[in-house]
Amino acid sequence: MGAIARSPLSQANSPTFPKPSSNCSWEQIQVTQALSNNSLQRRIKETVWRGPINWARTNGITLRPYQEAVSRAIIDSVINNRGLTFVVVFPRQSGKNELQSHIQAWLMFRYARKGGRIVSVSPTFKPQTINAMDRVRASLDRSPIARGIWKASSGFIFKFHASRLQFFSADPAAKVVGATADLLLSVDEAQDVDISKFDKDFDPMTAATNATRVFWGTVWTKDTLLHRQAEIAKQEQERDGIRRLFQFNADDVRTLIPAYGAHVDRVVAEKGRQHPLVKTQYFCEEIDAQVGMFNAGRLALMHGDQPRQESPIEGRLYAFLVDVAGMDEAMLNLDGMGNPGRDSTTLSIVEIDMSTLETLQKPTYRVIQRQAWQGLNHLSVFGKIKAYGEQWRPQHFVIDATGVGEGLWALLDKAFPTRVLPIKFTQQTKSEIGYGYLAIIETGRFRDCDPSDEVRVQYSKCQSEILPGPAHTMRWGVKDGTRAPDGQLVHDDFVLADSLTAALDALEWSLSFETTVINYPDPLESMDKNY
Repeated sequence: MGAIARSPLSQANSPTFPKPSSNCSWEQIQVTQALSNNSLQRRIKETVWRGPINWARTNGITLRPYQEAVSRAIIDSVINNRGLTFVVVFPRQSGKNELQSHIQAWLMFRYARKGGRIVSVSPTFKPQTINAMDRVRASLDRSPIARGIWKASSGFIFKFHASRLQFFSADPAAKVVGATADLLLSVDEAQDVDISKFDKDFDPMTAATNATRVFWGTVWTKDTLLHRQAEIAKQEQERDGIRRLFQFNADDVRTLIPAYGAHVDRVVAEKGRQHPLVKTQYFCEEIDAQVGMFNAGRLALMHGDQPRQESPIEGRLYAFLVDVAGMDEAMLNLDGMGNPGRDSTTLSIVEIDMSTLETLQKPTYRVIQRQAWQGLNHLSVFGKIKAYGEQWRPQHFVIDATGVGEGLWALLDKAFPTRVLPIKFTQQTKSEIGYGYLAIIETGRFRDCDPSDEVRVQYSKCQSEILPGPAHTMRWGVKDGTRAPDGQLVHDDFVLADSLTAALDALEWSLSFETTVINYPDPLESMDKNY
């Protein structure tokens, strides 16, 4: 009679629970010791049986209210075979992966006797799938109910008696063997999972089982799997009133965790509130996949606050930013967004203002003069830059050393040893420089003090495009064939030179002071010499 109310596991032969390891928390030690007492063993098992919230407690972890709400909805759908689809959007580092690991580990325990299959999907095998396996492994090993009982098999399968958890990579090149999810299909970082890959390889896994599906992630663009599923979830919950979309942002989390709020404040101070990564990863605001890179708000932040400088000022720091171009540049159009028709080399002379180092932990950069040379060979250009270098004595030369730029880089490096920083553009490095440059602009640390109509047009025509995939690669520049209102071709030489500020910003900056010797009387001279 009482057996109906108890879990099937409580009737099974009780396993021998190992002693807690030295890594266990006091709460875990207490639970393990209690399990050694048969009179408490059943009660603790039945408490854990109720859901992942209690399971997490055996791991020494208390889930937060927003995690608990998601957990209850998912478990209700799984246990009652409702077959619902949920979308869970958390800001970065707020417990999304932690919650997944406890839900998956608990489901293995819950269905250990009856059996059931869970499928966990991550965008890549290395490191994301491996990390997902490590998190579930840790959750199982920290629980005295599962420790020493569950097994790993075939490198990607976890077993807890009759239940199975399989891990897969959604990399477009990954070969996904046939698998079925009859309990749960969990897709992590769904914004980075290719839509066609999911539809072809993973969606059919629940076709005959009515398994619950959960798409986890942080928002990105409207062209993602996460966005598609979120829109469907909104429509379905409006239709039947069952909540399917759980979306929280950094402001929601900071009310519970002040330290998290302090972390977000630091990130905003470093990158700016409107930086693409801040908007998406912390405040869950979607961005457009293709957009003008320098909108009116960013251009306003770049306005100069002093006039152009014709000559250096004693005691100030300077850097040279050089974008190199050549007649064969069309072959170097690595990312498809550049304008290979240009054949000029540009120099941006930047003043490095260290006064913001104390408040913003980074310098402010002012373009106080620009130069451009069109149609000159690199030896002639080198002579001109060398003359400017001897006049301005910059602390750093940052130069585009891609392809034809290598020759000019070698000449400058010989003339100014230890001061030349070469940048070899690839799709990834250009993306990183683009993100870094936007962070400088968004925090008010870039000032254009030598504006011109040509520079304004280049910035206004510069486009950015976010490519699909976990790398979040940003492809940016002035597209080939772009023309100004007067019909002239628009290039991006000046924009690229200015963007090399991001390489400067990646350096370690600190204030230095001249050593001062303070003359102080020798205390021994004033002492009684009868010692």
